Amino acid sequence: MALTGEYVPSPSEWVRNQVAEYEASDGQRANTLPDHPEWPIVVITSVGVKSGALRKNPVMRVEHDGVYAAVASKGGHPEHPEWYHNFLAHPEVELQDGAEKHTYRARVAEGEERAQWWERAVAVYAPYAEYQANTDREIPVFILERV
Repeated sequence: MALTGEYVPSPSEWVRNQVAEYEASDGQRANTLPDHPEWPIVVITSVGVKSGALRKNPVMRVEHDGVYAAVASKGGHPEHPEWYHNFLAHPEVELQDGAEKHTYRARVAEGEERAQWWERAVAVYAPYAEYQANTDREIPVFILERV
């Protein structure tokens, strides 16, 4: 089921630009972290917890057997990214990986499952380990399973 609502672009210019280029090219361009071709991204659309508007964010591509993880790191800041709250309130999200776009259900991983996904995430994007070391909060890992 496709998400419905008005899309409100991010207030962050780099996020707006990356999402627009990624979607316009079916994920053929702007598909890595800016200036880092070794770090692939996907675009996740969620429903804003306060606004009800559609929000789109590029996140690191962490995938295993068709299941994805979204790491709510916010670069190791003390607070969660805004999309963390969107996922909790509205766990149905859309994920675009290249030209493929599907609906997923997001849930927070815990215990051994979180540890396994955290290891996968750090293998894809090593700075996650530094981000965790720089914050007192345990960085949440969402598991996204196709609906």
